[in-house]
Amino acid sequence: MIGSAIIRRLEAAGCCNILTPARKELDLMDSIAVSDYFEKTKPEYVFLAAAKVGGIMANSRFPADFIYQNICIQNNVIHTSYRTNVKKMLFLGSSCIYPRDCPQPIKEEYLMTGPLEQTNSAYGVAKISGVQMCWAYNKQYQTKFLPVMPTNLYGMNDNFDLETSHVLPALIRKFHEAKVSGADSVTVWGTGSPMREFLFADDLADACVFVMDMDMTDDEYVNNPLINIGTGKDISIKELALLIKEVVGYSGNIVFDASKPDGTARKLLDVSKLEKSGWTPLKSLQDGLTETYNWYLENTGE
Repeated sequence: MIGSAIIRRLEAAGCCNILTPARKELDLMDSIAVSDYFEKTKPEYVFLAAAKVGGIMANSRFPADFIYQNICIQNNVIHTSYRTNVKKMLFLGSSCIYPRDCPQPIKEEYLMTGPLEQTNSAYGVAKISGVQMCWAYNKQYQTKFLPVMPTNLYGMNDNFDLETSHVLPALIRKFHEAKVSGADSVTVWGTGSPMREFLFADDLADACVFVMDMDMTDDEYVNNPLINIGTGKDISIKELALLIKEVVGYSGNIVFDASKPDGTARKLLDVSKLEKSGWTPLKSLQDGLTETYNWYLENTGE
């Protein structure tokens, strides 16, 4: 989802020679393959969007996969970017790196000031290691590696699998299938009370290109750079479910299953650093949901 959005943004800007190796062409968990690919293609700028991702269910069931695969991918791409003299590298982390109970909205300096949310701590630790790796290479090797922390994402090419997806695409599929089948109700995990912030993937892509173009000094790269990317606005899961119900056109009831985990009570990013630099998102949540649902209808065969 993120990679395809970044490609669209780069193409719209007139960029050429964009390298987009598919997984069957380049396994990012294979250090030798990554090294050979970088030596052959000599990329100048790298957007590291590849990751093992998923919602509460997937994180709870496969924590070893989440920590192992993400650390492998990060280690290989970050180290090889240094070794092959990549000019700039953008590492996409996750808001899961921040402590479960840190003050809201979440500032970049809150990193590692408290324990993580346990339902996705393996993923969070992996992403923190990527941030630390960027910082360490900047300090030791004078690289220009910049970690950015996007909020919850959604959009075209999202994962709509009910067992491995995040909450928003899962709800789109649930409401659509209930509409088609004529089901009386849709069950939503948790109480509906947690607050979440959502950013359209194409807005994230625009922010990534904006940040890659930012003119930062060598000192700024050495002094642990970190930039949140989000909308600065959040919504409860209950409100989100009602909005998706409206977009899909489902007329049944919503049932909240309080026996299932809620996850972190609130995760709202402080995006003032990026706003001061001159970037703000363009897509409203309702417009983004409509666009995503239309893409789902056109591309899933349902």
